[in-house]
Amino acid sequence: MFGNLGGLFSSDMAIDLGTANTLVYVKGRGVILSEPSVVAYHVKDGVKRVLAVGEDAKLMLGRTPGSIEAIRPMRDGVIADFDVAEEMIKHFIRKVHKRSTFSKPKIIVCVPHGATPVEKRAIRQSVLSAGARRAGLIAEPIAAAIGAGMPITDPTGSMVVDIGGGTTEVAVLSLGDIVYARSVRVGGDRMDEAIINYLRRQQNLLIGESTAERIKTSIGTARMPDDGRGTSIKIRGRDLLNGVPKEIEISQAQVAEALSEPVQQICEAVMTALEATPPDLGADIVDRGVMLTGGGALLGDLDLALREQTGLAVSIANESLNCVAMGTGKALEYEKQLRHAIDYDS
Repeated sequence: MFGNLGGLFSSDMAIDLGTANTLVYVKGRGVILSEPSVVAYHVKDGVKRVLAVGEDAKLMLGRTPGSIEAIRPMRDGVIADFDVAEEMIKHFIRKVHKRSTFSKPKIIVCVPHGATPVEKRAIRQSVLSAGARRAGLIAEPIAAAIGAGMPITDPTGSMVVDIGGGTTEVAVLSLGDIVYARSVRVGGDRMDEAIINYLRRQQNLLIGESTAERIKTSIGTARMPDDGRGTSIKIRGRDLLNGVPKEIEISQAQVAEALSEPVQQICEAVMTALEATPPDLGADIVDRGVMLTGGGALLGDLDLALREQTGLAVSIANESLNCVAMGTGKALEYEKQLRHAIDYDS
């Protein structure tokens, strides 16, 4: 009973500080916040004043007047704008703990495997400045594998492919740690860019990021539809030839063509990881297959495209969007068992 009470009053939390979305897991309560990693601020006399964070700020992306800027402070999974990121973390911590009387929480944040010591220090410093008592870091592939329920502490090989907004992390894990990992800066954002560039080249139509994201989530696919066209949706943008807004129809086949390059880069990263895996662990991966996590795993037929390239069984994790946050949260709950995976002092 007292254990449950402790959980209710505990303010320790795990944060999945993503390029596209930030998720917050509170000890004993699970994932209780998931919002876009976007901050809108007003600049007056060189001083930034935050106007909106998360959902409200995302609506402003690409629609702001000159005096207001809406930006994403995370790029490729690491902090690009230090001050704005700190404000965003503070806002999310306050939103989770509506009462301000809470003691300073201990916070574990996941970082891409390829993050440099400087980038790690920036994330740690932002979290401490935002009011944390201690800031621990955990590698994203480990968090993703824990969140997907993979038995990473066993002496057998598990392969996880975490496709986020800014990076794709491919890792082989055994005995609770990373045997091989590769981080490629391809993810949901690169897919949006590919769709924007394709429409600019092929249709002379300029669209914004939010329209590209809508195309990707509604009809995005990693391989050509069987009938050579697939379903289609109407989209609006600016005609680059005469400068006026216009509406066109785009089909799944066109989206598959637009996304072929980022999808190929993800497939190549998986192939490279398989080549670098020790043979005994490689044999375990043939038995167990590959687990896909992250928002990018929801791209239509991505598992089939990977299966065709690798010949391995590929499965998508349940709640793939929340996997990294759930895994970081479990690292917080079972800190003693996963102590080696959490870095408190670098």
